[in-house]
Amino acid sequence: MILERFYPIVPDVGWLERIVPLGVKFVQLRIKDASPADVAAQAKRANAFCRQHGCTLVLNDYWEAALDGGVGFIHLGQEDLRDADLEAIKLAGVKLGISTHDAAELDIALAAEPDYVALGPIYETKLKAMPWLPQGIDKVKEWRLRLGKLPLVAIGGLTPERAAGVLEAGADSLAVITDFFTAPDPEARIELWLRQLQTR
Repeated sequence: MILERFYPIVPDVGWLERIVPLGVKFVQLRIKDASPADVAAQAKRANAFCRQHGCTLVLNDYWEAALDGGVGFIHLGQEDLRDADLEAIKLAGVKLGISTHDAAELDIALAAEPDYVALGPIYETKLKAMPWLPQGIDKVKEWRLRLGKLPLVAIGGLTPERAAGVLEAGADSLAVITDFFTAPDPEARIELWLRQLQTR
């Protein structure tokens, strides 16, 4: 599969509805600290909205809500991967992305036969406390060699200024949160990302 180069991650469906109409074609909904009913409602609403705009929705962690709501793409962290029913996900025809931070996690991810692998944090990120040091460009190159043709998503501390180097190191897609989320004008920042990556 071919991933979009710009891969924004948003915390709720309200943010998703703000940015998708700008031209975003691949977006992750990462909901935290919500009830199962709220997750299900947001996933359903986001899925319908993305379909209207020709955008692929990826639901983070809540694989059961994704299956119930007809979401076609799930992203799992390592902890959630251990508890997920991978057979049910595959039988439903749902695509799967998996987070990795070291070689052991990469082995675990590859055993699950994902549709993409994410590596992070590439650079220092202020969004949340991380037990891992920044991976850097060399790790992107290493993962690119190990993955072969399997798509690689880079995440963590990415900015428009750093984008070219990460793509040249072998990333197929750049997952972005803090850079636009904390910008004075998030919509303008999203449009900058889209312009920059569409020209590459």
